[in-house]
Amino acid sequence: MLLTPNPRTTSPPSSLIVLGPCDQRNLHKVQPFVPRWFSQPQQFQRQIRENLVPLQDVPVIHPKLRKKLQANGIVSFFPVQAEVIPAILDCGPNGALAGRGGYPPSDICVSAPTGSGKTLAFIIPVVQALLDRVVCHVRVLAVLPTKELAQQVAKIFNIYTDGTGLKVVQLTGQKSFVKEQESLVETTLMGFRSLADIVVATPGRLVDHLQKNPQFSLRELRFVIIDEADRMIDNMHQDWLQQVVEAVHRTEGGSDPGGLFRRVQPNPCTAARACYPRLPLQRLLFSATLTQNPEKLQRLDLYQPRLFMPAQSGKGSDVLGSQPCVSEKYILPEGLSQYYVPCSLNWKPLFLLHFLVRLKFSQVLCFTNSKETSHRLFLLIQAFGGVKVAEFSSKLSPSKRKVTLKEFEQGKIQLLISTDATARGIDFGGVKCVISYDAPQFIRTYIHRVGRTARAGKAGLAFSLLLKQQEYRFLKMLKDAGLPELQPQMVKSTSIQPLLRQYEAAMAEFAQTVKEEQVEKRS
Repeated sequence: MLLTPNPRTTSPPSSLIVLGPCDQRNLHKVQPFVPRWFSQPQQFQRQIRENLVPLQDVPVIHPKLRKKLQANGIVSFFPVQAEVIPAILDCGPNGALAGRGGYPPSDICVSAPTGSGKTLAFIIPVVQALLDRVVCHVRVLAVLPTKELAQQVAKIFNIYTDGTGLKVVQLTGQKSFVKEQESLVETTLMGFRSLADIVVATPGRLVDHLQKNPQFSLRELRFVIIDEADRMIDNMHQDWLQQVVEAVHRTEGGSDPGGLFRRVQPNPCTAARACYPRLPLQRLLFSATLTQNPEKLQRLDLYQPRLFMPAQSGKGSDVLGSQPCVSEKYILPEGLSQYYVPCSLNWKPLFLLHFLVRLKFSQVLCFTNSKETSHRLFLLIQAFGGVKVAEFSSKLSPSKRKVTLKEFEQGKIQLLISTDATARGIDFGGVKCVISYDAPQFIRTYIHRVGRTARAGKAGLAFSLLLKQQEYRFLKMLKDAGLPELQPQMVKSTSIQPLLRQYEAAMAEFAQTVKEEQVEKRS
């Protein structure tokens, strides 16, 4: 199609006319490019309870670990565990060295709903891979976004390493830097000796040790576990993954370290490279909302990755072997029932109280969008009375958070109020209902909120309190993500009336408490 100025018009030179026929037609929408490994994943059953796999049906599990699993009341694996554990162990004896035929093992990516058993899916195989280790070196590094989540994972690691001689060390800032340093290495007559086989860390604290602790060595590292991978990809604090890779391939004196095994970058296998055993670095990614953005995935520099994700749902059953639907980005727990509650700004606290006082909901986890809102809502519910309420925020000390979580799991706390930043990824045991007091801004936020309930195939409820102006955007966000349409849960004004007098008294007490806190803060 040629464009040329029209000499017969007095309009500016920028005016153009079309010479020749103009063919207008609708073009097909260009589909985003998705790597082949992502568009053709290995699938596992979505329904958990109907597809439990007995331990004896997964023969690769070491007898020691099988006994530990049974001692902890686990007699069957969830579908994701039954698929992923053998895949991680599918590289040399007990998964310790190289992949089949001497090739580096594939990196593993797991996208599965919250509460589907992802944590055990990486803990069991990496512990088994280290069972026969002789010399203590850091061979497993698990990186998690928050202290609480890191402590939770370290606790499970300790359960399954107990009695094996393997040592687990946390780098989360809970102890001083010097104390953490002492837990990693000790000085001997021959130099330094590692005291950790498995390190569980947050990104910031990990970077501190990589930069300031010269005795902290990752040259023998075998596995890097990235939990809550979507959040970790979005927030690569100080480019921590690149620093880990550099530390892994760091050599002393500019040459390869001595020993039988050598650390090399994953490159094409040649005769020269095949003459000695190679120690690979395998990445294990786990997330409930794994990104499909190729640019973000590229940052991880994955090697021949394998993706595991649930099969598509048919009518009442799973469809294994069918072509995966890439547009099905997010997967919700199977036992979740979700609703939205239309309300006004002034009536939001009363609607929450209606669920707690009149409907007597218990073990409710309530999400807000800020620490200030969480704290004010906590003070208001506390002033109202009749509800055992607590807040879970960064204002609390680690010991206080631990006590709060324990009391909530035991049913001593009816309502726990938190922000997304504090609660992301934490396994709040026994959550029966999730209430979004503030509408979530992003679809991933919503997925992780409602994923705190209906875990391990159990039933759970989720309610989102929405202002009139929020309804369209929120419901469209869910529709665009391919999630089921939510039904409104209407609360009649007659249900609220009995709470008004007590609520007005609570508001007066709440206002006084806020004033006192502001005075105390200024002083």
